[in-house]
Amino acid sequence: MPWTGTGGSDLVARPAHRDWLLAQATGLIEFFRQGSFNPAGGFFALDGAGRPVPPQGVGGPLRHLHETTRMVHCFAIAQLLGLPGADRMIDHGMSFLETRHRDRRNGGWFWSVDDDGPADATKQAYGHAFVLLAGASAKVAGHPDADALIAAATAILHDRFWDDTAGATTEEYTADWQPLGSYRGQNSNMHLTEALMAAFEATGDDDYLGMAERIATLIVDRHAREQGWRVAEHFHADWSVDRDYEGDPMFRPAGTTPGHALEWSRLLIQLWELGGRTRPWMPEAARALFLKTCDIGWDRGRGGFYYTLDWNDRPVRRDRYWWPCAEGIAAASVLRKSGGDARFEEWYRRIWGFTASHLIDPKGSGWFPELDDDLQPVSRVFSGRPDLYHALQACLIPLLPPTGSVTRGLAAQVHC
Repeated sequence: MPWTGTGGSDLVARPAHRDWLLAQATGLIEFFRQGSFNPAGGFFALDGAGRPVPPQGVGGPLRHLHETTRMVHCFAIAQLLGLPGADRMIDHGMSFLETRHRDRRNGGWFWSVDDDGPADATKQAYGHAFVLLAGASAKVAGHPDADALIAAATAILHDRFWDDTAGATTEEYTADWQPLGSYRGQNSNMHLTEALMAAFEATGDDDYLGMAERIATLIVDRHAREQGWRVAEHFHADWSVDRDYEGDPMFRPAGTTPGHALEWSRLLIQLWELGGRTRPWMPEAARALFLKTCDIGWDRGRGGFYYTLDWNDRPVRRDRYWWPCAEGIAAASVLRKSGGDARFEEWYRRIWGFTASHLIDPKGSGWFPELDDDLQPVSRVFSGRPDLYHALQACLIPLLPPTGSVTRGLAAQVHC
């Protein structure tokens, strides 16, 4: 593989690199702040130039639950950074969650809405995980409605989604809470783990941490360990692995998804720290997941992580997406700072090198979401600039201690 320029101090210890990371983060925030605010409610999706994407249907632009909630989370981060205008974006998103996404009749939040009302009225665990994350982040940023959002999301998660026997969340329901199939997925559970930890940090309620530990035990300590540190994505109702599942390429792709193993490796270190370092399997698993994924998921010739692999570790979707690199950067920095060896520093530099050379738009318009096998931007699954969340956290996590979330780390700096 290409030389990464390792040697000397860790990159994140260098003032120029830290300045570069902060400049990248603030540039991303400003790019999304300028174009995404929708006066009619919620946030616009953006094209590659930062302009609102024209609506495709008669009901106006779609607003998906995970997109609205992630914007609240990201601008809570911006508020903690001290960036003007962030408070307006948080308040706008919180209002839209309450007045448009929320189902006043049956409870919960609709998956997507347009100007006419619910476009997809299903209730999905993935989206509800981000509702909890938005509430927790808004609370750290001081929003007055955050406690109510956390309480409502927690009640729905407990009453409708949580399977206490398994120690994980179920997946998807109709608007009136009829189960939609027997599918169980790790992606929603992974993001719920992230949200539960954030809620624990924001509230101090140990119940959130206990739920997060149970999910991690099921998905990682049991299943990923059994699969040789490959994260199984899809499960039957009894939580046996479904290797034959064929889902949609965005949220439920077939096979394994290297980016999720990288994401888990970071979350496990955070969970280990928050739990008082009482689960020694967590740092062991975090290191194993990261190194296994880099071994089987990184293109050693051209660079970048393949989007999906089959169960023989052969690339299936060879396109390189932005978010696995973002998660790899964050995980490498956390693992290095939590006592990891020099391999994590090498990977931190390697992934940032690829990202800076191929994913960051040199015109200052965010990150390209998708590259083909020749590393040219394409729009097969994603288009425009679909997300702030992954790239922003990749820029900020290396600047903070590995002991908690971005919001916790920034809040500690504000109050110190």
